[in-house]
Amino acid sequence: MQEQETCQHIRDIKEVQIGQEGVCEECIKNGGDWVHLRTCQTCGETLCCDQSPNKHMTRHHHATGHPVVASAEPGDRWLWCYPDKLFVEY
Repeated sequence: MQEQETCQHIRDIKEVQIGQEGVCEECIKNGGDWVHLRTCQTCGETLCCDQSPNKHMTRHHHATGHPVVASAEPGDRWLWCYPDKLFVEY
């Protein structure tokens, strides 16, 4: 990762996980739609972003406490830490 402001949650990530399916797992189960995808860096689940109607990744964070997500969008290379409200490009 580039030298920039970071937090312990992000420093603890050794390898960034990116979902390969290109779908929100919860939207598929419930027949919903998504705008962008995020992959949880704790468990690897890929869910939809806050611009999506169901905001599944933020719900996942609140339910599990898993702190960091990565964009699963092609060409994006960034992480977001929920507890520290920190955006980091890698």
